[in-house]
Amino acid sequence: MNTYFITGGAGFIGSTLSEKLLESGNKVVIIDNFCDFYNPKIKESNINNLLKNNNFKLYKEDIRNRQVIRQIFDENKIDVVIHLAAMAGVRPSIENPILYQEVNCIGTQNLLEEIKEHNIKNAVLASSSSVYGNCKKVPFREDMVVDYAISPYAATKKANEVIAHVYHKLFNINIMMLRFFTVYGPKQRPDLAINKFTRLMLENKEIPMFGDGTTSRDYTYIDDIVLGIIKSCNYCMNNKDVYEILNLGNSSPISLKEMINTIGHVLKIEPKIEELPMQLGDVEKTYADINKAKMLIGYEPKISFEEGIEKFVRWYEQNKHLY
Repeated sequence: MNTYFITGGAGFIGSTLSEKLLESGNKVVIIDNFCDFYNPKIKESNINNLLKNNNFKLYKEDIRNRQVIRQIFDENKIDVVIHLAAMAGVRPSIENPILYQEVNCIGTQNLLEEIKEHNIKNAVLASSSSVYGNCKKVPFREDMVVDYAISPYAATKKANEVIAHVYHKLFNINIMMLRFFTVYGPKQRPDLAINKFTRLMLENKEIPMFGDGTTSRDYTYIDDIVLGIIKSCNYCMNNKDVYEILNLGNSSPISLKEMINTIGHVLKIEPKIEELPMQLGDVEKTYADINKAKMLIGYEPKISFEEGIEKFVRWYEQNKHLY
């Protein structure tokens, strides 16, 4: 049995990961500030069943508060830190870049400081496919130059990769940086396209389509991402001198039009589309080269896009009262 500390643990990825780790007999400690970026009741629902598990502990706190982070490490013997907490979203980061810097960068460094002070040797941190910006060469490989971010959100994620390497090098902490590629599935945030478009179609409303529908994303199903995180934790615990950046994607981009049509097909609804201009900060394509993750941790995504949409829609129809 290991004890995992998960930041952002009541969110979409964090709560799903917590369930999986608890099912395997581990202890899970989470922190989440339940901010109003979206309805906090959704996060409360995400972890409602977990609260009944004696191996689960929740701290309703903010990672910007270093004193609280220190207290959590003092009170719990933590084996692995999984850092998922962040202000998310490209477009909101353009509107409020200072907040993104404070949460994503200062919050991360607070965490790294306490990892160092408490001599914890294994950490897995969430990065993002957004660090690739509009790289022309595809698929995106981890060794590509990613110095040309096109949103404050992407810039904070790149900055975290750099500062994490400093802590690895100076303090001998095993660190895996995971670049997630458009995660979707049950519990997905309401602001993200698949959730939003499903809701709009069921309400017989128009779908806002930014651009001509040819932009594409490497949609990755939540169960595949969670397994990739767990495999990354195991890799850290079983190896020495680890600092790695890994793409966790599906390596199969889906265009915006195809995504909308797939949801419509599963719902048996003809989508109504409102064509709009491209938005600032949006990238044209994300496409993960996952060969490194396959080789290093045995990462192998299993869920096809249509299967994933079917699973999401079944879940959404049972939980739409939350949205």
